[in-house]
Amino acid sequence: MLRKITMTVLILFCFVLQTTLFRSLAFAGIAPNLLIVLTSAFGFMRGEKEGLLIGFFSGILCDIFFSDILGFHALVYMYIGFLNGKFCKIFYPEDIKLPLALITVSDLSYGVVCYVLLFLLRGRLNFPFYLGTVILPEAVYTIIVTCLLYPLALFVNNRLEEFERKRAKKFV
Repeated sequence: MLRKITMTVLILFCFVLQTTLFRSLAFAGIAPNLLIVLTSAFGFMRGEKEGLLIGFFSGILCDIFFSDILGFHALVYMYIGFLNGKFCKIFYPEDIKLPLALITVSDLSYGVVCYVLLFLLRGRLNFPFYLGTVILPEAVYTIIVTCLLYPLALFVNNRLEEFERKRAKKFV
């Protein structure tokens, strides 16, 4: 129960930060995608199911507040969380290279999928422009913010696991 409450608070916290503070700190209209960081991080820290659930709730928030298509972002975030969960078995908390690589690939994939499904199918064929002005700058900005947000997510996950272990020992 504590994990569910904590994850709900983290999703809402990242959503509010992403849509308020980081919108005002945007460079050339580009803001980092904190929900990708959260979805990816908990996907590879906790596994496929948790990544999928966090991705769904993160995406549905984006859909409700900013999208014309309900469920589009939820589906994309779910896939990102699920695919990051595949790397749970090779995740080591001390190593930041894997999280940075996975979050980078997740953000780039998110940008490409959004371009293909939201712009390309409408006849907007200028992918190099979109890549250079939206996808890559957002990925760079997201990686910079990841260096600050990932240790916090790791700390929260470790505390929750420690609490769950202590609680499990009480009943044994």
